[in-house]
Amino acid sequence: MGDGSRAQRGNPHPSSLRPHPSAVRAALTRFLAAAAFPLLFPVPSDADVLARVVSVHDGDTLTVLIDQRQVKVRLTDIDAPELGQPFGTRSKQSLSEMCFGKLASLDVRGHDRYKRALAQVTCDGRDANAEQVRRGYAWIYTRYVHAGSPLFGVQDEARSAHRGLWSDPAPVPPWNWRRSGH
Repeated sequence: MGDGSRAQRGNPHPSSLRPHPSAVRAALTRFLAAAAFPLLFPVPSDADVLARVVSVHDGDTLTVLIDQRQVKVRLTDIDAPELGQPFGTRSKQSLSEMCFGKLASLDVRGHDRYKRALAQVTCDGRDANAEQVRRGYAWIYTRYVHAGSPLFGVQDEARSAHRGLWSDPAPVPPWNWRRSGH
């Protein structure tokens, strides 16, 4: 059987089953980067963290300073209009007025695929996540919020009062806006 009959039967040579060295290096690099992220950006999950808000990207994302490091934070359970979308700029202004330059309490719930900390954010004693919804500058992110969340009542009240984006007769949720290629 050492005459090459294995190849003739269509069975791959054992060495062809091994991944290419560059694929192994790439997988190892991704693994090490994912493992190192919590060490580089020490934001513990399921813990309250106090941090200064140094930047507001949009209506549901801000940057805080933790141990001299900037960490991006995505507000949980809400999705604000994109900056190019109607009410996107106003949503960013609303979150900025509430949190920029202030000490924020972060109830960190994990990290997303973009390596942002996912958190319930409180600025000056105000729940920023709920306040964005109350002001009409964010939707409940139904894909991630639990069914019994009090945010549903907050959103219903904002919609009834025609606040913010609810003053538009046909507001487009940001997840639909993004899907449509904007």
